[in-house]
Amino acid sequence: MNDVLVAVRGITKLFPGTTALSDVSFDVRAGEVHVLLGENGAGKSTLMKILSGIYEPTSGVIVAGGNEYPKLSPSLSAQLGICLIYQELSVIDYLSIEENLFVGRIPTIRRLGVSVVDRRKMNAKAREVLARVGLARDPRTLVGDLGISEKQQVEIAKALASEARLIIMDEPTSSLTDTEVAKLFNVIADLKREGVGIAYISHKLKEIPVIGDRVTVLKDGKYVGTYDAKSIPTDRLVALMVGREIVHGRPQGEDATHGEVVFSVDHLSSRDGWVRDVSFNVHRGEIFGFAGLMGSGRSELMETIFGVRRKSTGRMMLNGREITIDSPYQAVKQGLAFVTEDRRATGFFHNLNIEENIFVVPALRSTRRALSLGLIDRARQRELGLRYKERLRIRCASSTQNITELSGGNQQKAIIAKWLAAHSDLFIFDEPTRGIDIGAKAEIYSIMRGLANEGKAILMVSSELPELIAVCDRIAVYKDGTVASTLANADATEESIMQVATS
Repeated sequence: MNDVLVAVRGITKLFPGTTALSDVSFDVRAGEVHVLLGENGAGKSTLMKILSGIYEPTSGVIVAGGNEYPKLSPSLSAQLGICLIYQELSVIDYLSIEENLFVGRIPTIRRLGVSVVDRRKMNAKAREVLARVGLARDPRTLVGDLGISEKQQVEIAKALASEARLIIMDEPTSSLTDTEVAKLFNVIADLKREGVGIAYISHKLKEIPVIGDRVTVLKDGKYVGTYDAKSIPTDRLVALMVGREIVHGRPQGEDATHGEVVFSVDHLSSRDGWVRDVSFNVHRGEIFGFAGLMGSGRSELMETIFGVRRKSTGRMMLNGREITIDSPYQAVKQGLAFVTEDRRATGFFHNLNIEENIFVVPALRSTRRALSLGLIDRARQRELGLRYKERLRIRCASSTQNITELSGGNQQKAIIAKWLAAHSDLFIFDEPTRGIDIGAKAEIYSIMRGLANEGKAILMVSSELPELIAVCDRIAVYKDGTVASTLANADATEESIMQVATS
């Protein structure tokens, strides 16, 4: 257990205009899960990318296999048995499981003087590593036919097939159900028994004592300390990470359900059957939450409201007027905002910088002739970028930095900024804090409460029941495509919500 697989000593990483890491030391032992904690921008991902050879440290050394290295390349990192599994999984849907396991290193055999793919060896090795991760699938199955948790098992199997000794997992449970999380933890426990080391990045503090052995905290690119994961209190970890008290979004004792109705949905159904006869209303100053099991149709309801999915029946009212929405473009024009569940896929334009992403929606809502001619108000774009960079505390070198270079929490704030800049009237937040740190979560909650206090209508979908209870004024329990029950905050507990969701 005391055998150190990989260590970094005194690592510093400088980027133009910022210090991502400053004199950081960290190690992972054989057969342990070492959790790495910190707010977005603390340097966790930078450190892991240095270990995997993607980034070159400015100074410091990496120790692996009894040798010291000033830097690693991706190939050298792989040779040393280091494998990084990203939060956004890198499996290829149109290849089989066994083909995914051997991408870039397909085994071959000589036949009649010609080198051909050794399918028998691939299949045998695939069956071996799939058994180790508990995935009961034929290796010839297309990865596109697998669920998200099964794809993650393929990623782990891929690491094992490459003889990985250290597996780095970045937010591995962010898209998993509780059942899938338990299954993943069983796989990790098996890997520990085999002597594999796990570097584990997570923002879910409740996971740390369950899965972790040690936990290291980073703050603003600096090493804070390493602690026993089983014994350190959660509140202590929060204080170490954030350095300030975390305040939830919902003021205690206030009731926002007596004001005028800002947004209402009446007997809404979708053509594809995901939404069936849904009715609810949202009052001024209220955050209205949606709880439910995975697959219950919560996100599909939000997409129907926003025009991504076509409705078959029902009507919607916003600020006293009926609105008709048949497309996302119409939704934007009508004053709706949608912070989507998958920010990387649908939240922003990857080829644009921060201020360009923020300006997109205000430009769409503009009716000026200049826009119709394809002209862009660069001064206005610049002004909005700087304004919301400061207002939402977006951590970046400048508002002209590409949005893909930001941490997840700062990307999410930039996404929210574009809807704020458009002065939207209805805000839909679908899993708004997925994959972001506890400090950024508190900032998102504060933004949402501020919008509600301005009289906006706020809809929030979350799989985190404590989050819904802490933030929302009322919670609709969604089941099988419709609202099964609506609970006032005072009556909402995790038990009462799950009782409705599973009954």
